[in-house]
Amino acid sequence: MNKIIQNAFVFIAFCLVGYIVFRSMGGFREGMTGDSSGVAGNAATYASTLKSQSVQMQDAFLISKYRTDYENVIINMTDLVNNLMLQTVLSANVSQPQSIIDTLTTLNTLNGSQVALNNVMKFIDGN
Repeated sequence: MNKIIQNAFVFIAFCLVGYIVFRSMGGFREGMTGDSSGVAGNAATYASTLKSQSVQMQDAFLISKYRTDYENVIINMTDLVNNLMLQTVLSANVSQPQSIIDTLTTLNTLNGSQVALNNVMKFIDGN
């Protein structure tokens, strides 16, 4: 009988701790609830904050004034990436399969940077 009472107290204590934990999490809601505590309710504020930061950065960059300088930086960076790609290809150890895999991984990363540089150039040309 003592064991049953002891188990009952352990069970009640466990339930009490669970209740306290879940009760303290009561302020959290699903993201798309539509009220101000969820993601949907804060979307307008978040968008406004992003827009404000974007405008501040554009004001700091003075793209219209320094467009040519920025374009030269991007062109020079593209040339550097092309040279790095060539260096990577020429330094591959073709007798080791892992070296070839590492070379291809590096080439893929460098190619991705070229895509990013092209996107930055389009952004500059659009402003």
